Amino acid sequence: MHATLPLLEVTDFPAIQRQSLETLQVNLGYKCNQRCLHCHVNAGPHRTEMMDRETIDLLLPVIKARGIKTLDLTGGAPELNENFRYLVAAAHAAGVHVIDRCNLTILFEPGQDGLAEFLAENQVEVVASLPCYSLANVDAQRGEGVFDKSIAALQKLNALGYGGADSKLRLNLVYNPQGATLPPNQQALEIEFKRELHKHFEIEFNNLYALANMPIKRFGSTLISKGKFHDYIKLLKDNFVEENLDQVMCRSLLSVDWQGYLYDCDFNQQLELSLGGGKRQHLRDVLHSDLEGASICVAEHCFGCTAGQGSSCGGNL
Repeated sequence: MHATLPLLEVTDFPAIQRQSLETLQVNLGYKCNQRCLHCHVNAGPHRTEMMDRETIDLLLPVIKARGIKTLDLTGGAPELNENFRYLVAAAHAAGVHVIDRCNLTILFEPGQDGLAEFLAENQVEVVASLPCYSLANVDAQRGEGVFDKSIAALQKLNALGYGGADSKLRLNLVYNPQGATLPPNQQALEIEFKRELHKHFEIEFNNLYALANMPIKRFGSTLISKGKFHDYIKLLKDNFVEENLDQVMCRSLLSVDWQGYLYDCDFNQQLELSLGGGKRQHLRDVLHSDLEGASICVAEHCFGCTAGQGSSCGGNL
């Protein structure tokens, strides 16, 4: 895999600072039952990195100490961590809003019996990856058979009450472009997704998040191999919107890797750009410290969050 960080470190991205912390985004491990072309984590079935119980037991004290409202669980497939259900149940019992970034097909993996029911019982918000509403496009990006399993998973979640307009069980979908382009208008695409998924599969969901692909890890390496890396960076920079700086996720989110080390966002985590660009910090370091006003470590890939309509873990900005 081609290294992307050397092409990203020198940047003219504006300096930005942290605001009050609202979300702790935790990568529970890089193992995944899929291996998607756009994956910025380079996750897959071969990965062995996994957060242990000792580190997981640090999360709730940090959440309590810092008054964090949301625990955002990601991976890989976060559900493959053997302590996933323990953490979710404990966070829910503590009154914390939990988000599961789910690839949908994990619901049918061996050892995941009752997963959908467990998520519903703990009122977990499901943010589910579905790059398109057509079989050909999804399977091309995510692997053969993924589309059919994804549809079956969405129908299962709907049957449990997820996705209804008046339901407390939130189901949001995530769209990524297939290539080196910016995502289309999120609002228009959401209308299209809702129409097509309901028409063909009677599926309902709450919101669609249209996210830009980040020029790092697997996607960045593919761009380099195809000689399109610099063109994609230029596309992002040419579409920079200054107003998006006010809403970028790194201002109110703290990213935690599988070992408990801290980063300004999940993308910086994958590039090993430590929190604020300084010395490496751990979960233990924020038990008694406030990060508000601290500098955020930036590089060229940050233009991916501010291009066009903007892009964050919660959709456009």
